[in-house]
Order: sequence, then C-alpha cells, then structure tokens
Amino acid sequence: MAMLTPGVAAATELLATPPSPWLGEWSRFAAKLRFTDLSAEVVARTRLALLDCIGAIASGAQEPECQALAARMIAREGGGEAPVIGHAGGARPGTAAFLNGTAGTMLELDEGNQYARGHPAIHVVPALLAAPRGDGAALLTGLALGYEMGSRVGIASKLNVAMHPHGTWGTLGAATGIAKLHGATAEEFRGVINMASTLGLATSRKTMLEGGTVRNTYAGVANMLGITVWDLVRAGFEGERDGVATIFGHVSAHDFRPEEMVAHLGTRWEIARNYFKRHAACRYTHGALDAMAKIVAEHGPLTPDQVKAVQVHTYVWAAQLDSPAAPNMLAAKFSIPFAIATFIRHGAATVPAFRGPAREDPVTLALAQRVAVDEDAAMTAMLPGLRPARVAITLNDGRVLSAEVTTNRGDTEDPFTEAEVREKFRELADPVYGAQRARAIEDAVLALGPHVEVTSLVELLAR
Repeated sequence: MAMLTPGVAAATELLATPPSPWLGEWSRFAAKLRFTDLSAEVVARTRLALLDCIGAIASGAQEPECQALAARMIAREGGGEAPVIGHAGGARPGTAAFLNGTAGTMLELDEGNQYARGHPAIHVVPALLAAPRGDGAALLTGLALGYEMGSRVGIASKLNVAMHPHGTWGTLGAATGIAKLHGATAEEFRGVINMASTLGLATSRKTMLEGGTVRNTYAGVANMLGITVWDLVRAGFEGERDGVATIFGHVSAHDFRPEEMVAHLGTRWEIARNYFKRHAACRYTHGALDAMAKIVAEHGPLTPDQVKAVQVHTYVWAAQLDSPAAPNMLAAKFSIPFAIATFIRHGAATVPAFRGPAREDPVTLALAQRVAVDEDAAMTAMLPGLRPARVAITLNDGRVLSAEVTTNRGDTEDPFTEAEVREKFRELADPVYGAQRARAIEDAVLALGPHVEVTSLVELLAR
C-alpha cells in the first residue's frame, strides 16, 4: 500500500471504521418516540418554547430589513400557504422557514439552552410551522425531538472558538423535527442525521461583534435546509456514515463525546432545562444587566450624569463583548458597555432601548465609553452551569454601588414562571397582531395536544 502523509487515512481505513453506536440507538429512539412518552413537564415546556419563538419572530419581523427581505423574496417566488409570521401573506415552505428563522433572531429575545451553548428552538420551530403535518401532539413531539438532537450535539462537542453556534448543529435539529413529522423509520433517521450534519454553515463569531447582520440569517438557513434534508433522504441521496462524529469532532468542532448523545436519553429532555430571555440583548450581557437591576432595585433609578464610571467583571465569553461602539442594533446588543448605558438611560434593556433613536443617543453613547469590562477567571470557571457578573458603579459624589449575580434570570437555576413567559409573548405579539388575535394565538399554542388541529394556529399566524 502506498505511503500516505501522516494524519491522512486511506479510504480502506476509513471504511473499516465502524459508525458510532450512539447513532443506531438515537435513530431507534427517535422512530419509536410517541407523544405519550413525554412527561407533562416536557410538554408544558415545549408549548412555552413554541410560544416564545412565535413572539420573537413576530416582533423581529417588523424590523425594516425583515420586511424588505420578505417583500423581495415573495415577489420573486410568488406566495404560498406557509405562514410568514408577522408579515402579510404566506410563502413557499422553504422560504417561510428561512424568513421566520431570520426574524426570530433579530431582537436577541429567542429562548436558548445554556448547556448546548446556543438557541435550539429557533432552529426547529420555523421549519415545523412551514411544513406542518398531523395534530398538535405531532408538532410538539417533533419540536421536543428536534430540540433534543440539536442540543445534544452542542453539548457533546466544542465548536471552534471562531465559530458562531447559529446555523451549525441547528440544521440537525430542524431536519430531525421534520423527519419526525413525516413518521421516519429508524433507518431514515440515520440518513437524516448523517445528511444534516454536513449541511451546517461555516459561521463566524466576528459577525456578532462587528454587527454583521448576516448572522441573523444563520438560523433561517438551518430551518430551510432542515426541510430540504428530508427531501434529499426520500429522494435517495446518502450522507456520510458517521457525519456527526466527523463534522463535530474534526471540522466545525472538536472533542466530540458520543456518550453525551445518549446519556439519560428519553429521561433528561433538554427543552425542559432551557432558558427564556427578557433583556433584548445577547445573553452574555444578561448577568451584568441583572446585576444592574439589583442596584436599581436597592438604590433607585440612576441618570447618566450621576455616573462617573462602571466596572463589570464577568466570565470570558461575556468579557469579549467589551466594545462601546454600537454602529447598528446587532452590535449594540452584543456590547456590554452599551447595554449597561442604555439600561441606565431608559430604565431597562427593552427592544426600543436598542433601536434607532435610543441607539444613536449621544448621552447613552458617552456613558458607554465610561463602562469597562474585564474577565474574572473564577467566574469563567463556573461555566456552563452559571453565568456570573459583578457590576460596580462609581458615582460622581464618590459613592460606589455594586451588585453581583451568579446566574441569569430565566435560567434553569432561576427560571421565569409560565405567567412571565406569557407576559413576554403579549408584549411582543400585541403590537403586531392586536391584543385579541395575539391572545387567540397564545390560547392555540397552549392548547396543542392530541387531536388538536395545527391548521387553526397556522391560519392565525399570517397577518
């Protein structure tokens, strides 16, 4: 046999390597899963994740870029029956999945999973709503299973540090959810998982730091591809025999641990330990914003002219968001200095606090320049379970106001109640649909279950 460069395997060697055992176990589990296998807690959490995504999509769809993009794509391709949430009219399924996934990440308000280090639901919900099949139980089962697949790949691997998690393992989540809606067999699930693993994006972490809004399309692409994967598999296309291990062990990520894919499978559901967001900014800013909220609750509101300087200590990924520059809304949401400044200026980190006039406010921008952010190694050591931050505000009168948090509000360790998640949905959806229709959407989502038609919900979502 010819000599090969060290580290390069010949085809015979690669083909002799058996696929990871987890893949067969996962495929059989996915094929056999029934709605009745989900606990009441998992079902309730899945409904809330769906509701949360719909609210984030509807509100994000009102951004000028999303409105213009939807108008262009629908005009070019023609309309369709799949709802483009928050937009007048529908589109073809792939287009609707893309537009809804994009809109859902615009405001940085979609739910996430701290253990997966990403946002699983927004990578699954748009695909399922664009191509619904079966009743409410089928939709919820597909969402829970797709969420599980995406999350577990995120847990089992470590993305390259230059990668952004959006649009990577999320394609696996969308494809798995779609396959479940179509009643895939174990062998078909194996094909779907292998196919989807090689259709993730090569994302860049710099987009979020520079305000590159192309980043908001990553989840949209994953949803669109998730629908396409099922078509590819049913058409006879084949993927690599063990694509997840290759892509997330060597290409996009490293240290793939297959045992994590099946640990407590069917008893520990990732969607049941997700988090919801209330601050309209990157989750890495939330610890500092929660500490700010504690300071205001104890000492009362502050004004920018009272503040001499602000010092933030936090974990490594949050400390990366240290630029006070806010050239656009996305960059502002990924800046701890701006987030702190706009919180002080407006009393909260709401959606309007990051939009046009508020983002361009010279007083806020000047205050952001007085906010310093540094890593605390002890806080970094608390990852991924905790997301700590400490904020110290030095006032012009010499006083120092400080507060510290160990985790974000909304995380598994300090969760929002169902009432709080529903209140968030109303805040986002009421301006889009009106209170009456938004309440009808909310009721329809929370009523999903066996023998409950999904079509009524889909009809409500189109404006």
